[in-house]
Amino acid sequence: MTPVARLILVRSVDRRELINAMVWVTLPALIGPLLGPALGGFITTYISWHWIFLINIPIGLAGIVLATIFIEDVRAETPDPFDPIGAVLAGLGIGGLVFGGSLLGLNLLPTGVVIVLIVVGAVATFAYIRHARRTPAPVLDLALLKIPTMRAAVLGGFIYRSGIGAMPFLLPLLLQLGFGLTAFQSGLITLSNVVGAMGMKTVIPIILRRFGFRRVLVVNALVSAALVAACATFTPGVSFAWIVGVLIVSGFFRSLEFTSLNTIAYADVDNRRMSRATSLVAVAQQVSISVGVAIGALAVDLTLWARGQSSITAAADFQPAFVAIAVIAGSAFVVFARMPADAGAELARRAPAPPAAGPTEATDQKLS
Repeated sequence: MTPVARLILVRSVDRRELINAMVWVTLPALIGPLLGPALGGFITTYISWHWIFLINIPIGLAGIVLATIFIEDVRAETPDPFDPIGAVLAGLGIGGLVFGGSLLGLNLLPTGVVIVLIVVGAVATFAYIRHARRTPAPVLDLALLKIPTMRAAVLGGFIYRSGIGAMPFLLPLLLQLGFGLTAFQSGLITLSNVVGAMGMKTVIPIILRRFGFRRVLVVNALVSAALVAACATFTPGVSFAWIVGVLIVSGFFRSLEFTSLNTIAYADVDNRRMSRATSLVAVAQQVSISVGVAIGALAVDLTLWARGQSSITAAADFQPAFVAIAVIAGSAFVVFARMPADAGAELARRAPAPPAAGPTEATDQKLS
């Protein structure tokens, strides 16, 4: 559903208005995981855990009604043929790697089974890459990664989200197991991120117009990573004002990074390949978030192992995990720094960088 919705947006909105449109699209995706702990905590504390699953029924029905009312029945004139072999290989590859990786250190399945899952995933992924090179319309078009802005959004975004994606998992656990709060209380504190995300909404277009995509993505990756690392200071006795303040500012900068990534991905993709682009971006986003949760869980488990503990007993058990995911998220700046200086100039309504002057032209300029 994510790539289809994104495709409708990028095809119906003028590129110079895409940033403003992406702000609204990114907000639900950013706010949803942050509202989840509060809503889930309320349900499990005061109602019944069964409603965590049952609540999807009325939401799904509302989605059907709203889509029927507001979404036009748009169809491609010449749709690409479906790639069944690619779908199977990609599904096995992604499923094996993500599921196997998420089981590392959890002792839910025998180690041999986990290793088999990861190996099968790796082999299927390799087979899909070879298959995609020979298929005119692969289910995931990896050739799009040759576009610098798409490559930065997918690869850099994958690294960034792999770190940041652990936050909705680690933070509620820290507040519940480290601070002894109820699920509902910890969920309310995580809502501080939403305040920051909402505050960024109106200034994102201004910031991107002033500084450009490359500079914003590079600097902001480091800033937001530093704010994630600041969560390692959340220990019993620390002021809740400090916790809330860090989370508000952190949500502010994460909103800027996510919106920038979601927009720059389509800066240089032609309309003919837009459907493939939205699919590739959506898959990379979902997988990276799953990887982030696995990394966060593994970091906590390794901390317990190093300390000779079998269960979490203090907030300090989360400190290395926050530092680890911060380092991973911040390292994405290396990928963003390789983007063209004028990347997304049209989207940000900035004048594109002038072409470099050749020897003759430079001489003429000096003479004049």
